[in-house]
Amino acid sequence: MKQADRTIIEKMIGYCDQISAMMERFGRDLESFRQDKAYQYAVSMCILQIGELINRLSPEVMETNVQVPWRLIRAMRNVFAHDYDRTKPLTVWQTITEDIPALRAQLLSMLDEESDTRQ
Repeated sequence: MKQADRTIIEKMIGYCDQISAMMERFGRDLESFRQDKAYQYAVSMCILQIGELINRLSPEVMETNVQVPWRLIRAMRNVFAHDYDRTKPLTVWQTITEDIPALRAQLLSMLDEESDTRQ
C-alpha cells in the first residue's frame, strides 16, 4: 500500500473516531440525535469528509478491498454535499451506529493486513 493511501485510511479512521466521540458527548440515543441539529450537522460533516477522502484513494486499494462499500459511501457523501435536505435523521443515525463502526473495523483490518505483508 502506498503511503498516501495509508494516510488517507488513517484520516478516515480519525473521522470514524470523531463520530464516536460526538456520540459520547451528545448522547448515544436516537431521540438526543433527532433533537439536536448541531449533533446532526457535526456527524454529517464527518461522513461527508470520509466520502471525500475515498475520492483520493488509489484504484488499487479499492479493487483489493471489495468488502468495503466504496460506491455507497461515495454516494452518501454526494447526498450530504449536494442534497442535504433529503437526508433523514433516522438514516444518518443508522449510518453512525451501524455502518461507521463496521467501516472503521474494515479500515483497521486493511492497515493490519498491510502491516503484516510488510514484515
